[in-house]
Amino acid sequence: MKGKLESLIDRQKLPVHVAIIMDGNGRWAENKNLDRISGHREGMKSVRSVITAAKDLGIGYITLYAFSAQNWQRPKSEVDALMELLKHYLLKERDKLIENGIRLNAIGRLDELPKTVFDVLKETMEMTKQGREMTLTLALSYGGREEIVDAVKKIISDGSVSPAFINEADLTHRLYTNGMPEPDLLIRTSGEMRLSNFMLWQIAYAEIYVTRTLWPNFRKRHLMKAIINYQNRERRFGLTGEQLKKREAI
Repeated sequence: MKGKLESLIDRQKLPVHVAIIMDGNGRWAENKNLDRISGHREGMKSVRSVITAAKDLGIGYITLYAFSAQNWQRPKSEVDALMELLKHYLLKERDKLIENGIRLNAIGRLDELPKTVFDVLKETMEMTKQGREMTLTLALSYGGREEIVDAVKKIISDGSVSPAFINEADLTHRLYTNGMPEPDLLIRTSGEMRLSNFMLWQIAYAEIYVTRTLWPNFRKRHLMKAIINYQNRERRFGLTGEQLKKREAI
């Protein structure tokens, strides 16, 4: 039986791709006088809840900002613990991902990950590649500016496009997210009003939803509230009202 929130969701107007900036693990831990890693561990419960909820609702793509390019500057002890937590998650969850038809993907400068983590990540991606129900993408050692720089380097190195003729499609096809739909909805937890260098190119017309809920407290009901809010908006894509009506009539 559907709950009250779920009954308000229009299954015909779901966002195809939801991206999430998972923020607030550290503050959650501090509020409870725990170490920061305890917050990250608790945050893994939210990851499981959101992935399951998104799959059950019928969302095709979920991208989680798991570890930024700037996070390498954190204390070594915290970085090492985060890498171990990531490896533990992949090993523990891979069977469930396969069982639920979820394909694991990863974007970022993945070669910067510790080899043991990178190997488990690649192995899990290979094991889940037949998943057709949903694509779960982890942004690891990821930065939006870094991604754009890497895309420009690819254009220059392959020499297939003259600088005078470079267009948006040329850059898009060389991003880490090539082949993925752009996010329709970007969720940020913990109430912070910034993008933190996340998917700067791809979210040009994404709807942004910010909640004060800290990530370790974020569960299915919070995801549904974000989706309901999204469905109550009129997406304009930079168009005027008249242009939007013509676009929808096509």
